[in-house]
Amino acid sequence: RAGGATMEPERECRVLSIQSHVVRGYVGNKAATFPLQVLGFEVDTVNSVQFSNHTGYAHWKGQVLNSDELHELYEGLKLNKVNRYDYVLTGYTRDTSFLAMVVDIVQELKQQNSNLVYVCDPVMGDKWNGEGSMYVPKDLLPVYRDKVVPVADIITPNQFEAELLTGRKIHTEKEALEVMDVLHAMGPETVVITSSDLQAPLGNDYLIALGSHRKTKADGTKMTQRIRVESPKVDAVFVGTGDLFAAMLLAWTHKHPNNLKVACEKTVSAMQHVLQRTIKSAKVQAGEGNKPNSAQLELRMVQSKKDIENPEIIVKATVL
Repeated sequence: RAGGATMEPERECRVLSIQSHVVRGYVGNKAATFPLQVLGFEVDTVNSVQFSNHTGYAHWKGQVLNSDELHELYEGLKLNKVNRYDYVLTGYTRDTSFLAMVVDIVQELKQQNSNLVYVCDPVMGDKWNGEGSMYVPKDLLPVYRDKVVPVADIITPNQFEAELLTGRKIHTEKEALEVMDVLHAMGPETVVITSSDLQAPLGNDYLIALGSHRKTKADGTKMTQRIRVESPKVDAVFVGTGDLFAAMLLAWTHKHPNNLKVACEKTVSAMQHVLQRTIKSAKVQAGEGNKPNSAQLELRMVQSKKDIENPEIIVKATVL
């Protein structure tokens, strides 16, 4: 093929990303769109909210899209027959009816294109000092568990979310792998537990992520590739990291469809580059001895373009 050196996908690859939009900063669609575009994807965004900034700031203002309005936007695409997608990407949602509408749209898009891959970050909560708590309404859990996860192909829960979805607690790596098997049985063939409080072999300064890819071979037998990724902890509270992670995982699993190890190494390495650049810059802005604020800790997305495009592998994954 002429110009075969370019990294862009052979065929135009389209992503429908249904996430939050902020005027200032990088979360939701603002964290996902740029990396996907840089990596050669066409990205169509539905902004589930439009806020001035993320809600970690002292103040925020804005509008929320409801499920009827989401449906209306999708109907517009359908009427013009431009509702063929290769990927759907979703993240933080607060509303059950909105989430149910997303499921309807995904199911319809899968009828249009049976190869469509739905990448879902089932954002529900997290652990602080070992105690888990939900930061979305409780009634979202059954919708994620019973409706969303069954139609998803790739899911990126943290440990707490994986525990919620399966009703099982994780204390050891073995239990984490069992939980990932339960999640596979619910639908998705790729599961990445993006962060955990498991003890890292490299020590306390490292965070463990686990990945599992289950594929059915031609003869019908199932094969599962499992990996562990240990990445250096970065001492700050960032917002938008999960959104960036899911977007880059989408891109790298597309480029390495049967190699979750390489996809995760590239995703986590790029993540590290962005976070290191962000913390360095935030500390300079905050000044010696001051804690950086929300505005100073916004991800250095544009400045990290080269790292996102072609990440130097600084984090290696272990095959389990």
